[in-house]
Amino acid sequence: MDTSYSDIAAVPQRPRWLLPFGIFATLFLIASQAAALLMSAPDRDMGHLQKILYVHVPSAWMSMIAPAIVFVASVLYLWKRQAKHDMVAAAAAQVGIVFIGLTLIQGSIWARPTWGIWWTWDPRLTTTAILFLIYAGYLALRAFAEDEDQRARWSAAVGIMGFLNVPIVYMSVRWWRTIHQVQSTPDTMDATYKLGLRLNAFAFLFILIFLIALRYYIARLERARTAVLEERTLAGDKIHV
Repeated sequence: MDTSYSDIAAVPQRPRWLLPFGIFATLFLIASQAAALLMSAPDRDMGHLQKILYVHVPSAWMSMIAPAIVFVASVLYLWKRQAKHDMVAAAAAQVGIVFIGLTLIQGSIWARPTWGIWWTWDPRLTTTAILFLIYAGYLALRAFAEDEDQRARWSAAVGIMGFLNVPIVYMSVRWWRTIHQVQSTPDTMDATYKLGLRLNAFAFLFILIFLIALRYYIARLERARTAVLEERTLAGDKIHV
């Protein structure tokens, strides 16, 4: 019997809220960026360069929230041994490393005209780079570990230990002598920039949630596909992939 993946009834259905939420998150991000750029006046010292704040700071916040989700999901997996928690952790790591990378790139773009150099081994930059390498290693481990249970257990251990670097990244500007400014929050900023930062913080959070949910859904699809194909292969069916 010929079978194609499109015929498989066991494929998980996409959550009804996912696509509308993705559209909303994208439109909200566009509107938030436009509002921030149009409403905020040039900074006295940095001029319009200050406006990279509205992508850099929210990206930095998401690069800490995503590892926190990996941490929680990893703990839940080791506790309950449910595959859904492992898939959530993997999805958060995949999305999180993108935000960590964006944070590093945006920081370098901001540093060049501000500090006169693209990169310096400042404690904040160095610990963020280490965080990127930790989650790159996490994803590499998942790619090379073949046994599903072993992959999940090892990944959970790395996800838990890797999160220990997040508070170090956050506190690095206070614990060590650094040229990087202390943490930016709406309460530490001029009122001119507060609304733009708040809007974009929510916009980036919505994008983070959407991307993690999307990656989780894709992981469920891949898991269902693999399970059904294995079952039908054992049953002697001819399968077109």
